[in-house]
Amino acid sequence: MFARIKEDIACVFERDPAARSHWEVLTCYPGLHALIMHRLAHWLWLQRLRWLARLTSHLTRMLTGIEIHPGATIGRRVFIDHGMGVVIGETAVIGEDCTLYHGVTLGGTSWNKGKRHPTLAPGVVVGAGAKVLGPITVGEGAKVGSNAVVVRDVPPRATAVGIPARIVEPGADQIRNEKAEKMGFSAYAVTRSEDDPLSMAIHGLLDHAVETDRRIEILLKYIERAGVSLEDDVATADKFDPKYLSKIVD
Repeated sequence: MFARIKEDIACVFERDPAARSHWEVLTCYPGLHALIMHRLAHWLWLQRLRWLARLTSHLTRMLTGIEIHPGATIGRRVFIDHGMGVVIGETAVIGEDCTLYHGVTLGGTSWNKGKRHPTLAPGVVVGAGAKVLGPITVGEGAKVGSNAVVVRDVPPRATAVGIPARIVEPGADQIRNEKAEKMGFSAYAVTRSEDDPLSMAIHGLLDHAVETDRRIEILLKYIERAGVSLEDDVATADKFDPKYLSKIVD
């Protein structure tokens, strides 16, 4: 028990630069208090002392502003920063080294019994105010943006942003920005408003241009493997002559 508390305090120092002393973390961090009390409530739940487990959870909510159902499964080194308004449902599973900010909801989307809450793989970060809903899985190392509403699986190391959340694959924003710069403008101004129709349209056009460039590069590689020298032929005036095209096809 004391080893787990020491581990919890250490992870606070790793992820919160405002932490100054062990005593401050132990006495002034409601996220830490909620996790310690949840371990007791969860143990009672597993012993089938359900009412006592729910009472412990209820008292914890009154003291910390964090509501964790005693049936939820929470791994080691989980950090709940600030914590006010966090709600974690009964069948939620949170892996090791996850981080949740204030206002996060790990909720359900149906009244059916059984698995109805999310599963967070190790290393997931969920931003302030985000809602992760339903029996979905957020992959290892993934990030959920602030105020996002996630209702489908998030791949490992990807980022989910917006309402409803869209998946941003690793490096996609960087590639999009690079393409925008080549076209003569910066995409920075249109990356902060994900729900704006104009912003979404520009993102779609940039993604289409990036995908088109990728396909052209693949096509050129196949042409070069076929033994066709494009540097000499493309420079000629009759590069669109049917004989030239048939040469490439052959």
